[in-house]
Amino acid sequence: MLIDRAVIEVRSGNGGNGAISFYREKNVPKGGPDGGNGGKGGSVYLVARSNVNTLLAYRHGKLLAAEDGEKGDKKMRFGLSGKDVYAEVPVGTVVYKEEGNVFLADLSHDGDVFRLAKGGRGGRGNAAFKSSRLRVPKVAENGYPGERFRAILELKLLADAALIGFPSVGKSTLLNIVSKASAETGDYPFTTLIPNLGVVTLPSIGQFVLADMPGLIEGASKGKGLGISFLRHIERCRVLIHMVSMESEDPYRDYSCIKEELKEYGARLEERPEIVVCSKMDVDGAEEKKKAFDKKLGHESIGISALTEENILPLMKKAFTLIQNTEPFPLFIKGQEEGGIKVYDAHKDQEKVDFAILHPSAHVFVITGKEVTERYGRINLSTDQGVAQLLRYLSSLGIDEALKEKGAENGDTVRLVDFEFEYLE
Repeated sequence: MLIDRAVIEVRSGNGGNGAISFYREKNVPKGGPDGGNGGKGGSVYLVARSNVNTLLAYRHGKLLAAEDGEKGDKKMRFGLSGKDVYAEVPVGTVVYKEEGNVFLADLSHDGDVFRLAKGGRGGRGNAAFKSSRLRVPKVAENGYPGERFRAILELKLLADAALIGFPSVGKSTLLNIVSKASAETGDYPFTTLIPNLGVVTLPSIGQFVLADMPGLIEGASKGKGLGISFLRHIERCRVLIHMVSMESEDPYRDYSCIKEELKEYGARLEERPEIVVCSKMDVDGAEEKKKAFDKKLGHESIGISALTEENILPLMKKAFTLIQNTEPFPLFIKGQEEGGIKVYDAHKDQEKVDFAILHPSAHVFVITGKEVTERYGRINLSTDQGVAQLLRYLSSLGIDEALKEKGAENGDTVRLVDFEFEYLE
């Protein structure tokens, strides 16, 4: 079973907390701080493997969670780092962050490794805070949190060319003739339920991978039929072989309909080099229909017959030549920002941290903000020096002025997450 899309939960490990400790030994009354750093949290990696061909392992949602780092200890013992997690995915897997549909990676080669979630850094122990001014530091740093989010895995097959067209135009039959594929064929719509791949070998010329796409229908780009589920697999193809059956009452309408669906899908599929093929040329009236079709098309199509194998070899040779002369198309990612060099500006990088002051009830004020709460989580508040460190940080942000503007009075309670203190003007 081909499972080509999955949503997974990703959690990298938290960093371990730094330790507060002082060296104690007989005859060494002032040994100094010896609290070690916490260990780094484990990261989550994806690895592309050619022997994996489906996302079946992630079909019903899966949690990829790395270990947390261990906390530091006395005598400068650092905590152990959490173990990393390596998850195997098929070659051709594209990764997005679910929130905002942000593109993260394209694992298109065997052995490609991508760090999906970085483990949190370990917190520093009090030994790291020792200085000429602070000889007895009673402060330490908590570990940095790991990353938590949901990711989308999408498999986009690695084929050089794709057979596209309405159901029952002979795509699977053609694939079986030109390769060793064993795609199911039948005289009914949607015989092909999943994309099939075959390797076309042209003696003394070369090889290429050909994909048979499940039949598209009108409205596929809006979710009708099976096509929308598999259009993503065409995105990597350099060449499209567009098949139109001469059994159709209006071949040109069929052709135009599929072209419109490719355009509506929005991945620049309509820009791919195209070979137009008239299939089933052995049926009655096929020659006349082909002439009328070519007139509307504006150029001559290639007529083939699976029964007689007419023009099949020339078609494959033309496809091979076109593939060789066409550069790979980069995957189109909606909303992806253009790459470039980031220029750092010292003044911009030191802009004020965003925070907000809420006033939920009389004499109570709450400090909120992503950066403020994250910094709070990294400060060890088990000692007076740790509390003083937090209060200095809040003062540097201008919290006192902001509280005054909100109407805070002496004795009012100020809360940051689960830490409370009294406001004093």
